[in-house]
Amino acid sequence: MTVASEPGPHFLVNVLRLVRCIDDEASAEVLYWKPEDGRPEKVGKYRDVAGMRIDPTKVGGARVFRTWGWTVALIVSEDIKEALEHANITGVKFREVTGPSEVSPEQREHNRKLQVLYDRTETARTAFWRTLGTLDEDAILPIVVGGGWPARRQVWRVIHRPEGRTLFVTDGLSDFFVAAVEPSVGYGLELALETDESVENVAKSWQQLLLERIANELAGHEHLREPARTGILSMEVDGERMPEPLLTKDGRVAVLLGMDTPFLPGHFTMPDGQVRLVTVKTLMPRELTYLLEHGREELLHRFNQSPPGHLSKAWRQPVV
Repeated sequence: MTVASEPGPHFLVNVLRLVRCIDDEASAEVLYWKPEDGRPEKVGKYRDVAGMRIDPTKVGGARVFRTWGWTVALIVSEDIKEALEHANITGVKFREVTGPSEVSPEQREHNRKLQVLYDRTETARTAFWRTLGTLDEDAILPIVVGGGWPARRQVWRVIHRPEGRTLFVTDGLSDFFVAAVEPSVGYGLELALETDESVENVAKSWQQLLLERIANELAGHEHLREPARTGILSMEVDGERMPEPLLTKDGRVAVLLGMDTPFLPGHFTMPDGQVRLVTVKTLMPRELTYLLEHGREELLHRFNQSPPGHLSKAWRQPVV
């Protein structure tokens, strides 16, 4: 048998023995699957384990095994590790899983406080999203770590609504501020863009990309956040990879933020305060010109005459 152009003999090892021995307290961080995660078959098992430490007293005589609940890890005894190294076996990497923890007591307490805050905000916000429709558990769009969002994690969710509508929402602008490690609702807002146009791939859709660009503009500019949180704001963002009908002559896309609609609540309550749900309405180029010349009130009136006026579409006739 030849594997990766290397002739045999080759031997396959399938390790089936599971040992329940992960030391949660000594490991850097452990996360469990919870009922609200929407994966009932995984509840009670490990969702992630970082800086793993095991309790040797629970291993017994096992020398090769996998850890119960987190079968990603393959554990071998010290003598087997030395034998593999002596035989010049390649393709393996060893990490110590016994001995003192990698994390200081102070860092552990800091991490514990952060996790409590993450769970507190995420549980409440997820419960609210579910009141708006069917939360797509398979469409948690790629999480971006870093940037100007309060907890330095950028998340977008997708909710399926009646009459074939799709609601895209930001999921993190109302997080606590991670630097302060104190309860809060962050910027006090989340964005919501609803469409009744067909969406084949939510992760690559123009709607999600537009929402991402708007969110990052708000996160990066305080003077935009306050009117978005309390009133109505019009703005433009980069139009790259956006539908052609939405593009201005400068290659940008205009939106109206904060339009009231009876189809979505204007606010929702988190454990640490109220959060505004800010609607995102795409503007056709002619509508942007009208807004700049005549103001928002008449444009809003015209949108409200064509319910549901808050929907964002790329393929429609302007209302002016």
